[in-house]
Amino acid sequence: MLNLRCALRSAALLRAPAAAAAQSGALPSSGLQRHAGLATGPQQKQSTFYELRTYNIRPDQTTAFLKLTNEKIHLRTAHSELLGYWNVEYGALNQVFHIWKYDSYSQRAGVRAALAQDPSWVSDYLSKAIPMLTSQDNAVAYLVPWCTLRRPPQEGGVFELVSFRMRPGGPAVWGHSFQAALTSHDASGYGKLLGAFHNEYGQLNTVHALWWFENADKRAELRQKAHNDARVVAAVRESVAHLDSQTARLMYACPFSPMK
Repeated sequence: MLNLRCALRSAALLRAPAAAAAQSGALPSSGLQRHAGLATGPQQKQSTFYELRTYNIRPDQTTAFLKLTNEKIHLRTAHSELLGYWNVEYGALNQVFHIWKYDSYSQRAGVRAALAQDPSWVSDYLSKAIPMLTSQDNAVAYLVPWCTLRRPPQEGGVFELVSFRMRPGGPAVWGHSFQAALTSHDASGYGKLLGAFHNEYGQLNTVHALWWFENADKRAELRQKAHNDARVVAAVRESVAHLDSQTARLMYACPFSPMK
């Protein structure tokens, strides 16, 4: 089941008044149990986290930005591990998305400090790249406990990043149904699930699923088949009850992306 410390903190706040109400007779014990249920679920045991970055590029600078990044990305990867770097084709325009891995927050702080003092990074890349961008966004996420990070079965193909904004209440409320919805697609061959991430910072109650397909047409074909699979439909229907909104981006890996 998914886990998020913010949900646990919220549950703790709910439990205190609920317990007092139960003692006074204003809330039945079953109501107290429902509130306590929000705090159930495994704790986050791994310190490793992933920074999900999205850059929006000036339309007239997209080609130049990708060329510069291809030539200078080694200056950045010398400091920390890059999992993947993608150019978004559908779902957004003039946008790149990348994932960086860190073992701890102190490691990331050290990396950022080192980059600021790296003259090659600052002069050869950062000073040239920043004017090409219109905005930057990041989120810190953990892999969900039931998912391991996987690589595509082969190089090439297309990647899809689907981001789900779940209703407040936390993974203890919607974790099982969300897991069932994703694994029903993956186990049935309707896509290759590479990783599922749960935001710790950024938009809360948000989960991201990274998928791989042979090509965009294959993705469309498999999606149609999934719509006609009763097992998948049932799993998705249960998960949708906890969903506020979702977005999808189809992406191609950049030549320098480790995951491609």
